[in-house]
Amino acid sequence: MRIILIIKLLVIMSTTTYAQKIIPESIAAEIKTALSYYPELNNTSINFKFKKDIKKSTMQAQPTLGSFLKPKSKRKYNIFISETVKISGDVYYTKKMPKDVLIGWIGHELGHIMDYKNRSNLNLIWFGIKYLLSSNHIVEAERAADTYAVKSGMENYILTTKEFILNQSDIDEKYIARIKRFYLSPEEIMEVIKQRDLELSKILN
Repeated sequence: MRIILIIKLLVIMSTTTYAQKIIPESIAAEIKTALSYYPELNNTSINFKFKKDIKKSTMQAQPTLGSFLKPKSKRKYNIFISETVKISGDVYYTKKMPKDVLIGWIGHELGHIMDYKNRSNLNLIWFGIKYLLSSNHIVEAERAADTYAVKSGMENYILTTKEFILNQSDIDEKYIARIKRFYLSPEEIMEVIKQRDLELSKILN
């Protein structure tokens, strides 16, 4: 309990700026909540943008094309958000999804950016190629994003999002199968939490 309280205090006390962020007004509160868990991204340029549709996904984080001509510290990113989600044959607006579910989705995409920002341009290009060609690499990339989100203190949101997808809605079975294959399971998330809290306990003590 002590560790959890310390994490929450650190999140609240962190100074978050949005000067380099382009945020749709309709989901501004959810995006800002997710960003508050990533003070490391305060000075990172991120454009959150709705798209009509994203193949096989609800959201997608990518560096901008021009970023590959700049040092990684100057890199800019887009987080594309599908306008709609198909559930049991019906189409729903993403911005009307449950608040905590949306925060969890955004937090996962910010986890991708945490992963990207530490890679060189050449490494990031090779990363993208492997993501397109290898399902095993997709597993590695998506689990890394989940891990960044959980280590940043977003486990409740991430678990809520997964519970919503896997247990509380009639989302297309192919999408559910993809979630189970490529992302951390709730049990694996709990293991990441234990490891994170153990590492933090060692630092504090």
